[in-house]
Amino acid sequence: MFYSDELVEEIRSKNDIVSVIGSYIRLQKKGSNHMGLCPFHNEKTPSFSVSPTKQMYHCFGCGVGGNVFTFIMEYENFTFVEALKFLAERAGVALPEREYSEEAKRQSDMRARLLEVNKQAAKYFYYQLISPRGQAAHDYLVQRGLTEETIKQFGLGYSNKYSDDLYKYLKGQGYEDEFLKTSGLVTIDERKGATDKFWNRVMFPIMDANHRVIGFGGRVMGDGMPKYVNSPETLIFDKSRNLYGLNFARASRKQYLLICEGYMDVIALHQAGFTNAVAALGTAFTIFHANLLKRYTNEVLLTFDSDSAGTQAALRAIPILKEAGLTVKVINMKPYKDPDEFIKALGAEEYAKRIAEARNSFFFEIDVLQSEYDMADPEQKTKFFHETAKKLLGFTEELERNFYLDAVAKNYQIDVEQLRKVVNKLGSQIVVGLGEPREYHTDANRGKKTTEDGISKSQKLLLTWLIEDNTLFDKVAEIIGPEDFTEGIYHEVAVQVFDQYEKEKTVNPAKIINCFQSKEEQSEAAALFSAGIRGEMDDAGWQKALSDTIMRIKENSLDMKSQKAIEANDTELLMRIIAEKTQLKKHKFSFHN
Repeated sequence: MFYSDELVEEIRSKNDIVSVIGSYIRLQKKGSNHMGLCPFHNEKTPSFSVSPTKQMYHCFGCGVGGNVFTFIMEYENFTFVEALKFLAERAGVALPEREYSEEAKRQSDMRARLLEVNKQAAKYFYYQLISPRGQAAHDYLVQRGLTEETIKQFGLGYSNKYSDDLYKYLKGQGYEDEFLKTSGLVTIDERKGATDKFWNRVMFPIMDANHRVIGFGGRVMGDGMPKYVNSPETLIFDKSRNLYGLNFARASRKQYLLICEGYMDVIALHQAGFTNAVAALGTAFTIFHANLLKRYTNEVLLTFDSDSAGTQAALRAIPILKEAGLTVKVINMKPYKDPDEFIKALGAEEYAKRIAEARNSFFFEIDVLQSEYDMADPEQKTKFFHETAKKLLGFTEELERNFYLDAVAKNYQIDVEQLRKVVNKLGSQIVVGLGEPREYHTDANRGKKTTEDGISKSQKLLLTWLIEDNTLFDKVAEIIGPEDFTEGIYHEVAVQVFDQYEKEKTVNPAKIINCFQSKEEQSEAAALFSAGIRGEMDDAGWQKALSDTIMRIKENSLDMKSQKAIEANDTELLMRIIAEKTQLKKHKFSFHN
């Protein structure tokens, strides 16, 4: 659905950012801004700034920032349209009705009905659990160490021993056979009739990130097989794209997420205070799981079973998680099998210590690899280090590879230069096999970055100063324009800033942030308006700082234009640029009010 810029701006302007964010976190007025603890990373000293005048926020600790839409998208994990609808409702703004195609309307209606029937089933299972029929199931959960509060929080339930009880209940609610078959809750056979998918099992409702029931897992209470049964895939349930417990874990605001193997591990960890635990839904880890996790964190800790199957599951998950850009560590559960057993035996404090001692995933892989070789046998030991060298070649960035190489040599007592020779030799063989040179990143361009950072800082400062004091536009207009902002998104923001001032004679940062689609770009744009202002400088110091900044930006812009003119062999343009540089050096800046 397309919503006009005017409507989007109306909704944004009617949702004061201090009021909205203040409903989520505690804010305290500090000068012209409001400060609080950042909800997107752990901190003890407030670095999260909310500006009522700019209608934007920026965290000086982790760098996130944006306007009221960005905050709701980031905090609630909403899409832009979901955030828009949320804030429209909050402000009492009516949105135009969306026009669907027939097929889209049918799909939307089906999704809504599936969510509703799953909600009804979850209620049914819960009431079965707390009824006399569910006494055995309730006792089972209590014996597993769960409290009444935990049972209620996770909506645990019971599917009784009658194999068509849920079917009869849902039929009584008005659902037809064909739909119930589609829901995955009921199997309908022409000869056998209707049979519930789940019966005589403890039930675990599976919820999406927004607390909507999308499926179920059912566990036997004895030694029957299969131990767990999950809902089949439906229009709303895809095992490879959902994680159990994420609806609670995403709100924990921890710097990392714990990944378990089963429902009970997740629940046991949450009950023990580790509210950032999730689990896959009875399936191997996928890149979709990894990308879903990446939306909420940059680091995951694997707390899989400590047996052989758990180790192999961890080894399969590590490269998938790394591919998504996540830092991965592995928690040692030994001598216990899983987090549930560990916490029952040793308690939450000891588990917290194991988290602090979590093993870097690369060294975990090397430890597992070492267990496959007899290190007392020289031949076996040599093979181990050759396999380790192959793994080291996976680090294509030279500095990172060298750090790991040094650490491996130290941890496994091998001469670092000998190991380096093995790595280089294997690397050369790979190059020959590929028929092309392998690209390793070196530090040759390290000095270049410092200059770029200096120019970036100057451009960032000037953008902040321009929006803090709009009178500067007319004073700098004859020297600086948006074309002089050369650093990626800085140029795009500058175009918006100058254009908005020209049309409206004022600049609204929150409106400019809205021009960018992704949350990453919005955060980057917000940071450009948070570089700090004049501070305690006297008038003379302020003039010099502003003059120096403008001179630096303009000289860099002219240098870049000169380079392009040389490359294009455009002598006429080069002469004009040289003349402009000469004129710039003669220019006397004056910015008195």
